[in-house]
Amino acid sequence: MEYYSSAIALFVPAVIFLLINKWNKSRKAHISVKLPPGPKKLPIIGHLHLMSKLPYRSFTHLAEQFGPIMHLNFGEVPMIVVSSPEIAKQILKDNDPNFADRPESIAVKIMWYNYIDIVFSPYGDYWRQMRKICIVELLSAKMVRSFGSIRNDEVSGLIKSIRLSSGKPINLTGKIFSLISSITCRAAFGKVCNDRDTLLKLMKEGLEMTGGFEIADLFPSSKIISTLSWSKLRLLMMRRKLDVILDDIINEHKQNLANGEFGNEDLVDVFLRIKENEELEFPIGNDNIKAVLYDIFVAGTETSSTTIDWTMAELMRNPRVMAKAQAEVRKIFKGSKIIEENDVQKLKYLKLVIKETLRLHPPTPILLRSSREEREINGYTIPAKTKVFVNIWGMQRDPKYWTNPDGDFKYLPFGIGKRMCPGLTFGLASVELPLAQLLYNFNWKLPDGIKPESLDMIDSPGVTAARKNNLFVVPTPYEPLA
Repeated sequence: MEYYSSAIALFVPAVIFLLINKWNKSRKAHISVKLPPGPKKLPIIGHLHLMSKLPYRSFTHLAEQFGPIMHLNFGEVPMIVVSSPEIAKQILKDNDPNFADRPESIAVKIMWYNYIDIVFSPYGDYWRQMRKICIVELLSAKMVRSFGSIRNDEVSGLIKSIRLSSGKPINLTGKIFSLISSITCRAAFGKVCNDRDTLLKLMKEGLEMTGGFEIADLFPSSKIISTLSWSKLRLLMMRRKLDVILDDIINEHKQNLANGEFGNEDLVDVFLRIKENEELEFPIGNDNIKAVLYDIFVAGTETSSTTIDWTMAELMRNPRVMAKAQAEVRKIFKGSKIIEENDVQKLKYLKLVIKETLRLHPPTPILLRSSREEREINGYTIPAKTKVFVNIWGMQRDPKYWTNPDGDFKYLPFGIGKRMCPGLTFGLASVELPLAQLLYNFNWKLPDGIKPESLDMIDSPGVTAARKNNLFVVPTPYEPLA
């Protein structure tokens, strides 16, 4: 610790001098182009002092003052923030794929294997190759239907475990994350991995650090800051743990294949088979496989479980809506011992409840993009290699657009364009069935002393905006009248 204190004391003056120099050069360079408006910035830190732990809320507040397209600086990094459907359309559709790249960050570089995954990979032929493999082998409508037995099995286990806690408070958030992670693991890896809890912990910590607000992200040109960054050291330690887990999964599949143990082919088997295919334009190795497997686990687990968690929290806060949703489920499935996935499509009101939850709590509150080339948007210049944040959270809560809650670019919970979430079908299938079962099988109330209107609805920092605190509720089994 003394070493770091001495090093920081020695280098801070030099770093400040270098950053002021860069800030002045950057300021002069920006005078020649017409950038969008924005608030006054401070030397070195730019607009960081205007940010809260939940940037999308800060962006929404700033947009009320400076308009639907703003120019901000975080440290030495320029950024454009978009907060209107009209300008979002120009960015995401009219100028797609110029804005199809993802911005870089230290967390993504380390945890997602130097951008060789799908979610954060640069737009191009490699990204198309890997995305196609995943869609065909895991995320197509046909494949999603084939995982129905896995979903039914895991949801049945959840219902049984909740029945054992009848009348007692349960951590519903924890149970939901366990359920969805099991479904995702079995679909992608063939079984629930032994280190799932560690994988979930790494996922949550990694997602909190991917927004681009770590000190190394804010001053990417400074080697000193990169060297002294605690975040970078923490991420490297997390990556080592991740490597051990994913290497074990891959090696187990390799061993099974070597022993002639063949079952239903999962995504790991698919990649091992394709790895030997010399016809691939971009040959893949273990790191490529691990990057995509981590993608699938994170995206498949986080978005679906967060959506279920928010939906149940909103229903607990709105007893009238809860009663109406339960009445629909129990009317349609009256007398049924098993709720089939096909029958879930009849639940029109529940689908509206889920849609409204996705509006209020989009799985990705900010779409992270990066410009490939300079473009003029709404009369302003967006320079090449500039971060572009589309504030979905703010747009989907803007009263200007939501008196009548319909419209293409007013509702973008899964993104749009080339980088639209490819797991949409998989994710919704993993949301609808569990919710239908939870509403059908149990009556729900909050623990003693908690009123619906005072239920904690605080967001957690990170790119996915999950609930910050776990949802505790009291289940009572529903016994339909004969």
